Amino acid sequence: MHLNMYKKINYITAVLVLLVSISVNAQITTQSPYSRYGVGNIKGSILPQFRAMGGVSTAINKATGYNYINMQNPASYASITLTTVDVGMSGTFTSLSKGSASDKSFNSTLSHVALAFPVTRHSAMSFGILPYSELGYNYSEKGTINSTSGNGNPASQNVSNVYSGEGGLTKAYIGYGYQFGDHLRLGGNIEYLFGNMIENKGVQFDEDAAAYATRLQNKNSVGGIAFSYGAQYDIRVGPKMTLNFGYSGSSPSTINSERTFLATKYLYDGTTGEDNVTVETIDSISSGKSNLKLPLIHNFGIALQKDNKWVIGADFRMGNWSTFVINGANQGLQNSWGGSLGGQITPDITSVNNYFKRVDYRLGLTYDKTYIKISDDDVKQMAVTFGLGLPLASSMTSRAFYKLNLTGEVGRRGTMVSGDLKESYVNIHIGFTLNDKWFTRYKIN
Repeated sequence: MHLNMYKKINYITAVLVLLVSISVNAQITTQSPYSRYGVGNIKGSILPQFRAMGGVSTAINKATGYNYINMQNPASYASITLTTVDVGMSGTFTSLSKGSASDKSFNSTLSHVALAFPVTRHSAMSFGILPYSELGYNYSEKGTINSTSGNGNPASQNVSNVYSGEGGLTKAYIGYGYQFGDHLRLGGNIEYLFGNMIENKGVQFDEDAAAYATRLQNKNSVGGIAFSYGAQYDIRVGPKMTLNFGYSGSSPSTINSERTFLATKYLYDGTTGEDNVTVETIDSISSGKSNLKLPLIHNFGIALQKDNKWVIGADFRMGNWSTFVINGANQGLQNSWGGSLGGQITPDITSVNNYFKRVDYRLGLTYDKTYIKISDDDVKQMAVTFGLGLPLASSMTSRAFYKLNLTGEVGRRGTMVSGDLKESYVNIHIGFTLNDKWFTRYKIN
């Protein structure tokens, strides 16, 4: 029995090491020009089963008898009664359009790994790793440079101003939740945020193959500690009916960063559109240690559930992003806010003859006014979400329970002003969840 437990621990450790390695080395996992602002596109600490309900999670405790890891609100850990493992991946289809120009792309990545296990009858611990933000874009704008020719006459050259970025931040966390009495749960996470945010600005001469193109690279290497916390309170409103209230937040945190500037020149072939090998590094400057100041974040939630049958809930969130600072400079972002509405229904969790009655069916809506503002117009994001929780068969002798969570998000991001950049996306999330009883002490008579 101890041997099986060690095998399971070794398996999870191997998966953690693999995903940490992938997260550290991953580069472009999104293709969104809006990710050039702030720390990129914020992903949120939400697993596929909650994303399918529009991201509703702050007040969600345990919708059915199944254990899920809800790191959005660490107070929920207190209700975990079995060792729970969750591993997943995601893919994004993106369509960009502005006027008559358009572009399509697809990116995919391993998304998360998390583990939770009960510590006492009233508490549990969780740890894992998942993306915090994603940075990935590549676009150009046409322009001209005015100069004077050799004979003193004015001249101009057509150029392309090229902008690109890659990287993002990853979050590793460890958290603990405890239940006080019959209704109140409190919890907290210690988080380590790390990663590289790389942004490039370049000028290419479209009609002069002999002219050197130039590129300025700004790289922020980030690594530091942050904190999040939460509370949940439930009220019995019927024999099998519960009304849940939840709050979670992230405290303002100062994260260490190191900034590096790199200036290079290279040859650009305007006919093929290919960048040749860098000809010369003009300058390289390391500005030394600095910091990145994250803002205060609030999440509020309410959920009504019928045990082992259905749950419906709503979340409201807001972030004080106007105070966001990188290397001592305010980034000019605005405060954000958003809301989600969603739910889940399981027709008959005890059904033996009809598999589809044991399936979780999920649906949701989400809307956000993001922290980005362009020309006095807010960049908004909205999506319809849906998903399934598919129970997987286990052997008759096994105490383990498995579930495959499939989620889709169909949404748009932009100012919603005619002629501005419009981003449409379809996100696909796949998560595999395991419930098992690992740490059992057996007595021999």
